[in-house]
Amino acid sequence: MIRVGNNQEFTWLKRISLQFISEKEFEKIEKSSVKLNFRKGETILKQGGIPTHIVYLEKGIIKFNYENEISKNLIITIVAAPKILGGANLFYKDNNLFSFVAVEDCEAILIDAKVLENILMENSKFAMMMFQVASEMFKKAVMNFISLAHKQKEGRIADIILYLAEEVYDGNIFILSLTRKELAEFAGCSTENVIMTLSRWQNEKIIAIEGKKFEILNPEKLQYISRIG
Repeated sequence: MIRVGNNQEFTWLKRISLQFISEKEFEKIEKSSVKLNFRKGETILKQGGIPTHIVYLEKGIIKFNYENEISKNLIITIVAAPKILGGANLFYKDNNLFSFVAVEDCEAILIDAKVLENILMENSKFAMMMFQVASEMFKKAVMNFISLAHKQKEGRIADIILYLAEEVYDGNIFILSLTRKELAEFAGCSTENVIMTLSRWQNEKIIAIEGKKFEILNPEKLQYISRIG
């Protein structure tokens, strides 16, 4: 983790916030914040920790990790910048439900939750926007759990690949930041299942993999596999 200083431009967050609050109020958020760089694999917020900050992910990709009682890891969702992370901590006062871990090198701004909460209490429209942001994050996590509960492994892996293309990498050709183990933790199956499934789809010309470069060649077929589960 590398500290890179205060008073950074918030770009996307500032643009949407100033639709609801004044420049003076946003300056309070800026002054209570610090911008940090996180290396791939570093934890930004830890599961079980006391929620003192909200994270604005300015650059990079992170995963929501949940570790159960027997230390088995599950990836709840994966998101790409720009995103507000940990917004649920403003409404859910217990310890962090899961960890935020950098999938690739990230730039994040940590905002003092108490300062932000005070501003939200004075501005209902801004509070509603933050609530909607938090709800959207949980919606994606819930949809992944629905897939895990009702689909076979191929349907789950298809869902994950389609999700990454549409929501994380914004295209059918991308450099995959995740390892096969992480794909397995996201899809709720074994690493061996992921490797065998991707290999078969590559032979069937549904996808193409060259090193870390990943391409969906036949999105219609992949969507069909997702639908039939």
